[in-house]
Amino acid sequence: MSTWNLDKLFAPRSIALVGASPREGSLGRTVLRNLGRAGFTGPITPVNPRHREIDGRPCVARLSDIAEAPDLVVVASPPGSVPGVIEDAGRIGAGAAIVITAGLGHGPGSLAEDARQRARRYGLRIVGPNCLGVMAPRAGLDASFAANAPLPGDLALVSQSGAIAAGLVEWGKQRNVGFSAVVSLGDKADVDFGDCLDYFAADRHTRAILLYVESISAARKFMSAARAASRAKPVVVIKSGRHAQGAKAAATHTGALAGSDGVYDAAFRRAGLLRVYDLDELFAAAETLGRQKPFQGSRLAILTNGGGVGVLAVDRLIDRGGTLAELSADTRTALDAVLPQTWSRANPVDIIGDADAHRYAAALEALLKDPANDAVLVLNVPTALASAPAAAQAVVETVARDRETAFRRKPVFAVWLGEDPQAGRAFEAAGIPHYATEAEAVQGFMHLVRWREAQDILMRTPASLPQDFAPDRAAARAIVERVVSEGRTWLDPIEVSGLMRAYAIPDAPVTLARTAEEAGAAARPFVEAGGTVAVKILSPDIVHKSDIGGVSLDLTSVQAVEEATRDVLARAARLKPGARVTGVTVQPMVRKPKARELIAGIAHDDTFGPVIVFGRGGTAVEVINDKALALPPLDMNLAAGLVARTRVSRVLAAYRDVPAADLEAVQLVLVKLSHLAADLPEVRELDINPFLADKDGVIAVDARVAVAPVSGRRASAPHASFAVRPYPVEWERRLPLPDGREVFVRPVRPEDEALFLDFFKRVTDEDLRLRFFAPVKDFSHSFIARLTQIDYARAIAFVAVDPDTGEMMGAVRLHADANHESGEYAILLRSDLKGIGLGWRLMQLMIEWAKAEGLAHVEGQVLRENSTMLEMCRQLGFAIRADPDDPDLKVVRLDLEA
Repeated sequence: MSTWNLDKLFAPRSIALVGASPREGSLGRTVLRNLGRAGFTGPITPVNPRHREIDGRPCVARLSDIAEAPDLVVVASPPGSVPGVIEDAGRIGAGAAIVITAGLGHGPGSLAEDARQRARRYGLRIVGPNCLGVMAPRAGLDASFAANAPLPGDLALVSQSGAIAAGLVEWGKQRNVGFSAVVSLGDKADVDFGDCLDYFAADRHTRAILLYVESISAARKFMSAARAASRAKPVVVIKSGRHAQGAKAAATHTGALAGSDGVYDAAFRRAGLLRVYDLDELFAAAETLGRQKPFQGSRLAILTNGGGVGVLAVDRLIDRGGTLAELSADTRTALDAVLPQTWSRANPVDIIGDADAHRYAAALEALLKDPANDAVLVLNVPTALASAPAAAQAVVETVARDRETAFRRKPVFAVWLGEDPQAGRAFEAAGIPHYATEAEAVQGFMHLVRWREAQDILMRTPASLPQDFAPDRAAARAIVERVVSEGRTWLDPIEVSGLMRAYAIPDAPVTLARTAEEAGAAARPFVEAGGTVAVKILSPDIVHKSDIGGVSLDLTSVQAVEEATRDVLARAARLKPGARVTGVTVQPMVRKPKARELIAGIAHDDTFGPVIVFGRGGTAVEVINDKALALPPLDMNLAAGLVARTRVSRVLAAYRDVPAADLEAVQLVLVKLSHLAADLPEVRELDINPFLADKDGVIAVDARVAVAPVSGRRASAPHASFAVRPYPVEWERRLPLPDGREVFVRPVRPEDEALFLDFFKRVTDEDLRLRFFAPVKDFSHSFIARLTQIDYARAIAFVAVDPDTGEMMGAVRLHADANHESGEYAILLRSDLKGIGLGWRLMQLMIEWAKAEGLAHVEGQVLRENSTMLEMCRQLGFAIRADPDDPDLKVVRLDLEA
């Protein structure tokens, strides 16, 4: 349901409390008192059949006795009554319910599931059960049993834990940090993280979002909402249970490396969320985000009256990957004029222990004007030589003057050691983030830097895949389907090699030999060329070959190969008498003395689905534990980021007499594995180890693939197990035009930026104005990135490409709302290609996608002078009406459910 009826939850006009009570200490009494003292201006109706009034408020026996249905129903009645209360609330037309009551159980047959099903019938939204409640200070709402209400502000807190939510509210009151809303989700029967992210991303009163996560249940919904929200505003997440790794046994090294918390970390990274690891860090993030907007740049200037604490701040900054700003020549000159000769003449700017308010103000003013830094950290060590509160006031006044006159407000962070109360109050009143220690301040600064960097990384245009990469999906599917149909779990080496070839992943060739003589013949070309070969038993019943001596390596002659084959077959018959033995595989030994030993593969997570794993390879991969995870689909940028997060990435560069490895080839294999995971949902684990990389490229020396049948939603919906919806290859089309030409139409890809740049050069200024409702002169990277980098879970953009020239001819896009009910479309054609029927074909394809996605209607805004577009919409069945907010626009709408 997403944001449906959430306005009734966070800004209700009327409230009913079921389970209200006059008994002191009861849940119903506490919630009623909180509702009454929060300043809510609408009617609050207690519901309890045993009382006629509570606290002077008229009480009704049941919800149906209320004359006008309340927007919000708060439930604090016993567990057994909750499903009936939800039924009554839905029947009378309430919009949302907060179920504070605990003890409703979980899963099928539980009271919680009963309540959820009843609510869904009426479109009633539920927060909880088993939650602290919901607080929205701007609406005067405190529907909770928290000890205190939060201060009003622009941070939204969404917490799975009521205790954490209550703790942050208390911390905020002490630090004068306010919230736009505080939501305790509890058991998430309905409203979850995805719903709240969608709501607060669009809420103009919310500047940043804080999440406390214990588990995610709807991975794709969460990822889609998180990606959208993080592009709009900072989202900070803390997850508990980082070391609560499941006890499931993994069949491959790749599976063993893909620990639960590592997958969550990959998900948060992919969505552009800022992850913190403890409550202190979350408080630091809240302090920063509550007072400071994100900014460009990472260069920090440090101003201090104590050299030691300044050096500690530098150490912390470097530890966290920050940049210590240089001082420009002009700034050094300006500081020479206002500081004593003994000042540090470098960053940190040490203005000496006797620095008074005037010296702080003069030095800070110079640093704020310096273009060589992006932010300033001001530190104060209390001394008997100067007043710390006066210095704080000087900083506040200097910052205020700068904000009035500067074109760009430069961020300022403060640390007054000893946490002087007077200084703290001054900083809070001025909206300057302040911290107890230099470490916390640097941490807060880096939170904003990291969030901005994450957004920049997500918006980078990836390199295109090689033109000749076209996986043989049919061959790969035939291999996997045969193995699954035979009831086998593992592909044999011959099948694995076929799968590698289908996705153009270089591997050592494998030959099947049923007899010693066949093995010798297969080995002859390699040994005569001076190489060596390996012989391995091939049996669906013998997975761990070395356990029975089923592997013989470094064989140098045909005779040695034949003898080894006889020995391997005999040993298998003796030690595994019931095993089905197909024969042996013969494979050349790969000798690459300067190659790096890596691992790459696919694992499966129960929550987030397929995961791509990369790291240091070899037999001790779990012990070394140098790995990184990423959620597919991957492009070359994401693959590069995955590689860079490992320690082994450093030795992929050149060192001593070892040339650099072909990094692009490594990244390309990871992208190919991502395609394989999308195309073959039956693949549950894939392990390439060792995976060798050197200056000549890469090669898979050994690989194992586990498969399982798909069922349920995974069998019926493409890529259903993917947390991030992959490129929808199934929507590629060749569409005929009325003049006999054929165009290739496909979904847009992130690497299409150059295609769009060339396209816009062939669109007239007038056509651009009709599309964007204003003149467009600058096609910046960020502008085009928003057109090419979309979330296929809630949007589509089709580009029409001339199959002969590869040039873009036009595009249509549709973006669904958070409820996935309505979509807003836009279309643009190359100006020299209007009138050939291309626009009609693109509109039809867009409508086909909307129907397939289950949207109820499609709509758009069209300039009233754009008669061509209005006429096409009319012919396609769109209803057309005037836009009530703009007389120059028409609103066109097509109902799809008729």
